[in-house]
Amino acid sequence: MSKLSKVWVFSDAASRLPEIIGGGLLLGEKVSAFVIGSKDDVARAHSLGAAVVHHLGEADPKRIVEDYADTMARVISEGEKPCLVLLAGTRRGKSLAARLGARLDAGVVNDAASVASAADGVATKRMIYGGLAIGEEKIASPVSIVSVSNGAFEAAAADPSRTGETVTVDFVEPGRAIRCVERRPKQGSSVDLNKAKRIVSVGRGIAKREDIKMAEELCAVIGAELGCSRPIAEGEKWMERERYVGISGVMPKPDVYLALGISGQIQHMVGANGAQTIIAVNKDKKAPIFQYADYGLVGDLYKVVPALISALKG
Repeated sequence: MSKLSKVWVFSDAASRLPEIIGGGLLLGEKVSAFVIGSKDDVARAHSLGAAVVHHLGEADPKRIVEDYADTMARVISEGEKPCLVLLAGTRRGKSLAARLGARLDAGVVNDAASVASAADGVATKRMIYGGLAIGEEKIASPVSIVSVSNGAFEAAAADPSRTGETVTVDFVEPGRAIRCVERRPKQGSSVDLNKAKRIVSVGRGIAKREDIKMAEELCAVIGAELGCSRPIAEGEKWMERERYVGISGVMPKPDVYLALGISGQIQHMVGANGAQTIIAVNKDKKAPIFQYADYGLVGDLYKVVPALISALKG
C-alpha cells in the first residue's frame, strides 16, 4: 500500500488519540496532529509519533470542538496536497468532519472501519444498512476527511524519547459560533467497555431493572464489566448509553463476551462480534445469537445465572 505524503490527525477524546495517530502512521509518511490542551498533551502527541503538533491552545470551557473548524481549515489549506484528515468517529469528531468538509470543499466519510491510500484517492469501507453490508467509498478530492470507528487501527505505542516540531496556532473566530452558555458534568458511568477483557451483557430477557443486580454479581465473580443491548439503554433507559453494545453504540473487543437474554439481532452482533469468545444464554433455542455464539446454553437466565454464580464461588 502506497502512503500519502501527509496525514492530519485529531481526536477530541484523549483515549482515542493513540489509535488515530496509529492510523496516520500507517497511511502517511508524515503525521501532523492538532492538539487542544496543555504542554503535556502536546508532548503526548509527539511521543505517539506525531512529527508536527499544531497547538490550538489550552482547552477553553467557552468553546466547543466545532469552533476550531475554521482554525484547522486554514492550517490544512496552507499545507501540501493531496492529504488526509483522520478524526475519531465521536459525535464531536463527525460534526467537525462535516464543517471541515464544507470549508475545504473536501469529500467526507464517517464511521469508516478501514481506510487505505489508493492511486486515485482514499479508499474506505464502512458498515451500512445497520451492519448488514459493507459499503466501499473512495474520496477523490485533494483533501480527504475520514472519521473512523473504534478499533479501525492498532493504537500507536508511546515513546517518551520522541520529540518533534510544535507550531502554535492562533485561533480563528468562526463566523457563526455556537455560544456555550453553561457546562454541566455528564451524569453517568465512566466505564470504558473498549478496555474490558470480559463483558457480561444483558438484553430483553431481563424482566425488570432490579434484576440487573444478578448480572452485576456475576461480573464481580469473574472480573467483568457490565454491558447491555440497545433496548435496555435507549428503550428502557435502565443503563447508561456508555454500556450499550451495538453498531451505533460501543464495539468492544473483549476476550470473553457473555450475552444474557440477548436475541442477537444484527445491530447488536456487529458490535459484539469483535469478541474472541461469545457465550450466549437464551431460553429461545431459535434466537439468532446462537448462530454467532461459540458456546450456547438454552435455558432460563433466572436459573442459569444464579447456578453459575454459585458454581464459580464454590
